Amino acid sequence: MKTIVSSYPPATVNFRPEKKSKRSGPFDVVAGIIKGLYVYSSSGGINRKRFVSLVEAYSSGLMKKSDKQLKTMIADLRLELHKKGFEEDLSAQSFSLIREIAGRTINMKHYNVQIIGGWVLLNGMVAEMATGEGKTLTATLAAGTAALAGIPVHVISINDYLTARDAESMGPVYRALGLTVGCITHELEPDARREAYQCDVTYCTNKDVVFDYLRDRITLENRGHHLYLQAENICSNNSKSRRLLQRGLCFAIVDEADSILIDEARTPLIISGTSGGKDEQLFMEQAISIAGEILEGTDYIIDRSQQLIKLTKKGKLLIIEKTEALGHLWTGTIRREDIIQKALTALHFFHRDEHYLIQDNKIHIIDEFTGRLMPDRSWEKGLHQLIELKEGCEVTKQRESLSKISYQSFFRRYLNLSGMTGTAMEVKNELWHVYELPVISIPTNRPVIRDSYRDKIFPTEELKWQAVVKRLKQMQNDGRPVLTGTRSVAASERVSFLLAREGIKHRVLNARQDKEEANIIAEAGQPGCITIATNMAGRGTDIILKKSVAKNKGLHVILTEKHDAARIDRQLQGRCARQGDPGSFEPFLSMEDHLVQREFSVFSFITLIMMRFRIPAWTLAGKFAIIYAQKKVEKQHGKIRKHLFKQVERIGDMLSFSGRSE
Repeated sequence: MKTIVSSYPPATVNFRPEKKSKRSGPFDVVAGIIKGLYVYSSSGGINRKRFVSLVEAYSSGLMKKSDKQLKTMIADLRLELHKKGFEEDLSAQSFSLIREIAGRTINMKHYNVQIIGGWVLLNGMVAEMATGEGKTLTATLAAGTAALAGIPVHVISINDYLTARDAESMGPVYRALGLTVGCITHELEPDARREAYQCDVTYCTNKDVVFDYLRDRITLENRGHHLYLQAENICSNNSKSRRLLQRGLCFAIVDEADSILIDEARTPLIISGTSGGKDEQLFMEQAISIAGEILEGTDYIIDRSQQLIKLTKKGKLLIIEKTEALGHLWTGTIRREDIIQKALTALHFFHRDEHYLIQDNKIHIIDEFTGRLMPDRSWEKGLHQLIELKEGCEVTKQRESLSKISYQSFFRRYLNLSGMTGTAMEVKNELWHVYELPVISIPTNRPVIRDSYRDKIFPTEELKWQAVVKRLKQMQNDGRPVLTGTRSVAASERVSFLLAREGIKHRVLNARQDKEEANIIAEAGQPGCITIATNMAGRGTDIILKKSVAKNKGLHVILTEKHDAARIDRQLQGRCARQGDPGSFEPFLSMEDHLVQREFSVFSFITLIMMRFRIPAWTLAGKFAIIYAQKKVEKQHGKIRKHLFKQVERIGDMLSFSGRSE
């Protein structure tokens, strides 16, 4: 059973509890493997049936209790939780009270599978719950119980829309328990953020909680000891503690845990300040100009599978020749070659309507995992400015790093960490190795009745899109709603153009329409409604089916391209056939899809030849090429995360040796 945080100093801006970072040695790795084998063999050491029976037993007498009587029971329970922690019997009492209150306040009572999910969360694990099984409601069980025990809870989601929605919809449950609820979205001012973090339960996005942590670290200036903060608070009217936002990292429940803890762990989060002047801008203007003049294959080589650009000997000599008269910034070999490689990266690896949008003459980054815009975010070390120059946008000042941290390092600092997602089994080993989070699969409340069609593979993208449009037209005529998932904004708009040309009514949901998400998704379950969407539609939003749709085979989901991780495809698949509803899933793929061309272009070419000469095995070969390309990317991303994790540990060792903190 988990030790509660009351054994630590209270969570305030002065006493800021969190785990200290430590590097795992060889013996720790072996011990972790042995511990992992035990945890999985014993289902995390929890007895599901016994716990559900306990909750049911306590629930049976609550329906007859008045609201006043429930409040008295909650007050007594708080005292017991403070003293004894998350004992099974006390946790069962808490779960039964929260379930009863949820029924009374928001007319939603937790199912038994949600009780199991909540118990898994409270015990510091990842609950794998199928899409549509009610993870938002499930989180109230663990969050409410921890908050009643006096532990500040962060419920972390992937975007502002879900954060605000969940805080608002679940708020009545917490308030009926006598708890306060805060919500942090991107536009919130520091004073409002500080107030939200003071609440018992705080809903926030992954990026907000990490950046606020970094802001606090900048404020502390390596003087974060609680005695120093208390002394300063007494002596100064403008003490650091009055400017701090958070009060420690106590208990986190991470929604879409695989996306946040795994997919996004490849990129460190950085708080930057502006730097550079006219000389730096001229330097980058010259770099982007030269990069556009030199020749691929002769002066540089592109390795698309590794996302790398290498200058050849001839290219290096040519660059020296072109920059001889351009000033002192071009004299250093490392600096000269680095800026040209960055400029080439901006030209070849970053594409409009896929990696970024242009709005109001500014570059806005698209989050590759959610398909949403990331306001006020920028690429580092001059890359953002080079992309601005490439697109002819207003050039912003270059940024220099003030503080940074990786997701891996940050989330390991929570005293209690848990998560929930629809797809975690594929990465359960990494979740255990990095965060010591076991994954427990939770059964569905009702049987899944999804029809899954075989992959349809086409030689070219053009033929694929023609087949998709034909299928959408057929489904609309049959009165079935269809959700069509695309990899990028550009792809979603291409499908939209083809449908408009055929006079087929539809809605588009991508980074350009992200503010209209709730309205678009609300209509996506209407008879004959066609919705074209990027990745964002696969995460956290409910498509409610009309009764006539449920009787007519339900929602049909079309996948138009494989993503870098098979888990994202499975998330899209989970958009249909939720909570016992009917539904179907159908992939339409081509040998010209981005993933195949980038990772396995040679085999793609062989497959196309087999198709042309009508060799019977071409479909099998094509399917193999797509699966191989996806597995290759997943492996590459895993290596990047592993490298970043080791790099963070090495930096921690060096700082520790020097006597400095981060």
